Parts: sequence; structure tokens; C-alpha cells
Amino acid sequence: MVANQEPEAEAEAEAEAAALAVDPMRLASRWRSPAEWEAAAAEMEAEPAPSVLNTVNSSGLFAVVSPDKMSVRYFGSHHHGHDVGVVQADRPAPTRRAVYYFEMGVRNAGFKGQTSIGFTSESFKMRRQPGWESNSCGYHGDDGYLYRGHGKGESFGPKYTSGDTIGAGINYLSQEFFFTKNGSLVGAFPKDIKCPLYPTIAVHSQDEEVTVNFGKEQFCFDIEVRQDVLVDLLGYILEEKMRQQLVTDKMYLQPDISHWIVRSYLLHYGYQDTLNSFDMASETDPPASHQNGYGEPPEMYGLSHRKRLRQLIMNGDIDSTFQRLREWYPQLIKDEKSVICFLLHSQRFIEYIRAEQLEDAVKYGRANLANFLTHKAFEGLLKECIALLAYEKPAESCIGYLLDSAQREFVADAVNAAVLCTNPNMKDPESCLYSCLEKLLRQLTVCSFERRAFNHDQGDAFLLHKEVQNCERSRRS
Repeated sequence: MVANQEPEAEAEAEAEAAALAVDPMRLASRWRSPAEWEAAAAEMEAEPAPSVLNTVNSSGLFAVVSPDKMSVRYFGSHHHGHDVGVVQADRPAPTRRAVYYFEMGVRNAGFKGQTSIGFTSESFKMRRQPGWESNSCGYHGDDGYLYRGHGKGESFGPKYTSGDTIGAGINYLSQEFFFTKNGSLVGAFPKDIKCPLYPTIAVHSQDEEVTVNFGKEQFCFDIEVRQDVLVDLLGYILEEKMRQQLVTDKMYLQPDISHWIVRSYLLHYGYQDTLNSFDMASETDPPASHQNGYGEPPEMYGLSHRKRLRQLIMNGDIDSTFQRLREWYPQLIKDEKSVICFLLHSQRFIEYIRAEQLEDAVKYGRANLANFLTHKAFEGLLKECIALLAYEKPAESCIGYLLDSAQREFVADAVNAAVLCTNPNMKDPESCLYSCLEKLLRQLTVCSFERRAFNHDQGDAFLLHKEVQNCERSRRS
């Protein structure tokens, strides 16, 4: 009898060791309130953009900026080539986007029509036209020439004069500068300047006056798809993204790879019924590796148990969840201060609040949540759970999200990961935390930021929530 029990004891010890192989704090750290998620997303996206002209760092001897800092007029007499009225924007062009763009309106071409528009570095000499010095570029109205870091221009586009609207932009997707005239693209050229660049306008002869539009008013050029234009009219940004998408679409992928990514996601999170329906609908053969005798994927481990645990948690039946864990995976709740115990106890407390059983909630909290008060990893969720008691209508409060199904799902995902960790054949316990699909999305995000780093942190980054929002908008339209 003793000999027969040894393998079971050994297997139990291995399973318990596997369960502890993943840092339990990793599970707890996945929790964020909606406000924290929004703040994190906003921090990644937040980037100040130019809004007005800079009246401090400008060639004040030859330019007068209007009180609203949105227009500039040439001041003085034009005697020399360096008698230029140059004004930069108050901030450099933002880089965490696909394209940056601004426009200049030529209110008066003046005596010689030597207005210009472009981009310059912070150290640019404010007595020179954009493009006449290194780390700058400019499109000039008197000759239609493009200047790129030296005094010699090159044929580029048409001249422009009073009444024309000229735009300048940076395409971070293709790493190009581009200019427009009266809503039409003039041309583009490689962006070989890596330092921060300021939108810049210049006047160079008597009576010249120009205005600037940093996006407060509708642009003349269709930089984005506007609400007042036909659906089939594509904005510049959308066209560029579609061009990039075509490159992606040409990439070869193994046949049915998307099927197995979706299947692995359903397996990982224990959606057994959906998985069965998915397999029946797809009528796809099992993976070749399994046909060749390599065994079932590790996500098959405890599938029926994980399905039942998820159902119980999603139904708010935490007491039965504890009961099943004691029967099936007692090592997960052996430590009463473990992350799984905390998440389940906090969810049981929330379920009392949902049922408006406040006295029971208080008693349960005192008996089961007090042990976690000094644990910093649980501090955020614990405080918000307890705060539910302060509201007459907690579901309508700022922390009402705790009563939503998403909170139950978070707890169910954590329990699911913990169960997967008990698989003694799991070579990499850390893989229990995320499905293959989630890992791919994380890798995609990392690659996107690596690409940005290669371009000196310039360009649009892959942000999953933005892509989901875009898909939602496309679906609704």
C-alpha cells in the first residue's frame, strides 16, 4: 500500500511545486480599475501638439506675431538675405502618430512673395528661411523650390501666392516629409532628420502676411476622412495605413493558423462548450503534432474542471467554487493568504453587495478580508471592494464596475491560470498566465515599439485598445 501511494504523493508534490512556480503576485498585478486602464492608455497616447506660434524664439526684428499667436506679418525693410521673419510653433511636431500635419494660409504675398513653410530644429538660426540650414526643410513660394538643409534649392512644385493654402506634414509610416497646395498633394521626399522638428513659417519681404492652422480649424487638405465628405473619399492618413496594410496582407501565413490560434485561446480559458461548437463548425483535423503522437496540448489539462469553475464564478457562486477547489486542487487554497483566496474572498464580498446583503457583507469582510489589509499587492482592489459599502446605490457609483461581469471574468481567469499551473507536465509555468493569442498581441506591441525606437521613437505604435475601437467603429458604420 505504501509503495502504491508514493507515486501519488510524488505527483501531488510536483503539482504543488508547479502551482508555486508562477509568482502569485503576477496574477494579482493583472487587476486594474477602469480608471487605471484609461490612465495607462492616455499616458501612452498623450503627447502635446503645437497649438500657437512661439513669440519668444522668433526673429522679432523682422516679424510681428498677432495677439492670438496665429498669424505673422513681415516688419521692417528687406535689404539682406538674412532679413527673414521666421517663427516656429510653440512645440515640436508630435511623433506618436502615423502622420503630423499643419497648414499656412498666405493672406498677403507682399512685395516679393518669399513666404515659406517647413520644419526646423530647436537650434535653427532664426534669421534664415526653413531649408537654408541643416536639420531643416522648406517649401518656398517665390520659386516653388524645395530646400533641404542648404541654400541650393531643387525643383519641387508650383509657386504660391496670396489666397493659397500650403500644408506641411511628416509621414512617420513611410518616414517622409510632404507638402500640399490648396488641398492637393504637391510631393514627398525622404525624411533624413531625426531630431525633434518644429513646424515653421517665414516671411521675407514687405507686406507679407501669413496665418497658421494647427488643427483647430478644418484643414484644406483631406488629411483624415471627414464626416462631411463621401465615404469613398479616403483621407491621406487612411490611404497611408491602407498602403501599409497591403504590405502586411502579402505576408505568407501557414494555412489555418488563425484557426489554431482561436482554438488555443478557447482551450486556455476553459471555454469547452464553445470549443466543441467551434470544432464542429470548422471541421478541421487535429494538429499534425498531435497526430504524430506528441500528446495533447497542455491547455487540455483539467478542461472540464476549469469549465465548471468558470461557470460557477461567472454565476457568482463563490462558495461552490471554494468547494470544488478543495476537492480538485486543494493546493491552490492551502495558503489562506494566497492570491487565489484573496480574489475569491473579495468576489464573495462583492456578491453580498450585489444581493444587497450588507450585514452579511460586513461580517464576511471582517472574517475573510481582514487578513489581507497589510498586503500591498491587494491594496487597490481591497480598498475599492470595501468602499462599496459607502454607497446607497453601489452599482451607480464610480466603483460600480466591480459589480459588472468583467470583474467576475477577471477572477475566473486568475483561477483558470492557477489551475493550469498545477499541471505537472507544464514545462513553462509562466505560460499559464496568457494564451497564445495574447502572447502574439504582446509581441506585436513590442515589435511596434522596437520599430519606433529604430526610427528614433517616431511613428504610430500598435495600441490594442485603439485597434479594437477602430474595429468597433467600422462595424457600426
